[in-house]
Amino acid sequence: MKLKRTISLASVALVSAFALVACGSDSNGSGTSSSGAAAASGDCPKGTLNASGSTAQANAMSQWTKDYLGLCPGATVNYNAVGSGQGITDFTNAQTSFAGSDSPLNADKGEVAAADKRCKTGKAVNLPMVPGPIAVVFNVDGVTDLTFTPSVLAQIFAGKVTKWNDPAITALNSGAKLPDATILTVHRSDSSGTTDNFTKYLTAAAASDWTFDHDKVWKAPGGQGAKGSDGVSGAVKSTPNTLAYVEYSFATLNNLSVAQIDNGGGAVKLTPDAVSKAVGAAKVTGTGDDLTLALDYTTTVAGAYPIILVTYEITCVQGLAADQAALVKGFLGYTSSDAGQAKLTDLGYAPLPKEIQTQVQAVVAKIS
Repeated sequence: MKLKRTISLASVALVSAFALVACGSDSNGSGTSSSGAAAASGDCPKGTLNASGSTAQANAMSQWTKDYLGLCPGATVNYNAVGSGQGITDFTNAQTSFAGSDSPLNADKGEVAAADKRCKTGKAVNLPMVPGPIAVVFNVDGVTDLTFTPSVLAQIFAGKVTKWNDPAITALNSGAKLPDATILTVHRSDSSGTTDNFTKYLTAAAASDWTFDHDKVWKAPGGQGAKGSDGVSGAVKSTPNTLAYVEYSFATLNNLSVAQIDNGGGAVKLTPDAVSKAVGAAKVTGTGDDLTLALDYTTTVAGAYPIILVTYEITCVQGLAADQAALVKGFLGYTSSDAGQAKLTDLGYAPLPKEIQTQVQAVVAKIS
């Protein structure tokens, strides 16, 4: 199915881990009703739902659970923002009933097989839920505006360009007073979907300069590791001459300088319209109930910001314990509903394109 729809975003605030009360969706499980209708229908499964994973969606999870506080007092949702890789591990080890991940399950790394085994009588599915951008952030005294191409970014993070006043950087930023100082790159030390998406971008857009492929675990030599998006943004904020990648809400929370990206169509500032242009052509590449998306990291469309990610909720359509299936169905029914998705714009994330949202709702309705 061809998908062409624009989405928007603004800045958000960080919540790294939380445990909040939540409830489910309407009685038919479609997720299209409001929270009030869900409460009125009496379809509020009781029990505790544990989930973990992506830090990028922590703010969305916080808002979604708060929306249900008091509506379904018998249901509790605990979401632990520990990073995408750990979230998948927690899910496959049956410690949680769904995982949040900024990358879909990877068959080559055994994640698909392990997740399917966890689901017992069914298969695990990747359900896109929270789209958002990755910001390239920096801390250089007296400099607030910089532009990078994918080639220069790849060379810096690969350790080939090491000084802020290197000609490769100054050629793109003629007006900036860049120091003769060593660039300290900061990357995620934990297994991270943000890392996977950032290195997917470098792999796709700068193949000749980036030879480390993509992975949830940082592979390039050098640099400094920091745990979680909050750790990376904190390191950049407190350390001069640093450069890093981080989910956009953490950049705005910490008032970090965000670089423009030039993929070949001109320098692009990270704005709602710029992200909309890049995500407008997302396509579903998963089969059956799996809704894995393909994003175009190499787009040269003028005004399109190319470094983006989508957070997935990974769970079982069949195979969860009955009480957990009801809780997952109820909670994800709300997050994929019109009411739930509308909250993303308010928070600064992006709602799913309508065609994808409808497909997510249909899969969630099958959970049993």
